[in-house]
Amino acid sequence: MSMTQRLYKSGRFEIGSKEIQMLEGIKTRRSVRSFTSDEVDDNTIDLIIEMGTWAPSGLNNQPWKFVVIRNQHLRDEISTQTKYSRIIQKAPVCIAVFLDNSQSYDRVKDLQACGACIQNMLLALHNLGLGGVWLGEILKNRESVEKILEVPETCELMAIIALGHTEEKKKEGSRKPLEEVILARK
Repeated sequence: MSMTQRLYKSGRFEIGSKEIQMLEGIKTRRSVRSFTSDEVDDNTIDLIIEMGTWAPSGLNNQPWKFVVIRNQHLRDEISTQTKYSRIIQKAPVCIAVFLDNSQSYDRVKDLQACGACIQNMLLALHNLGLGGVWLGEILKNRESVEKILEVPETCELMAIIALGHTEEKKKEGSRKPLEEVILARK
């Protein structure tokens, strides 16, 4: 029985309700690595970033900063810092997400906040009909990327999100059953 069917059967939610739509959005989001050449307008990019900034953060410190990367030469240069270079080169736009250490008060909480911010952005772009992928492997060369993007020394790269209009067909996802991930119910 699908999640939607379970929730509907519980009598708490109606098919098509906002709650069901949101949960289905979480469940159907996939990492997309192949994009059309169609541009993504600035208003859409701003909306995606704004949704990221609504992520929770300790003491509401909002420790994130962003660089929007459209320039092909710059994307080509950044792409040399990862084995996933093709994704960065072919995406019409990338967003570099940084932890601004000058805004930090607790490193673990701030790292978690940046992760929540990135997830919000991925869910937003999925909801807007776009595709994207969270690139973390590039962090092995984060200092080089920070230099290329000329960000302040206080900014530490957390990820690059490559995004655009998807060229891929949606794939079915799979997850481990709850019995494998819930340690206990006490």
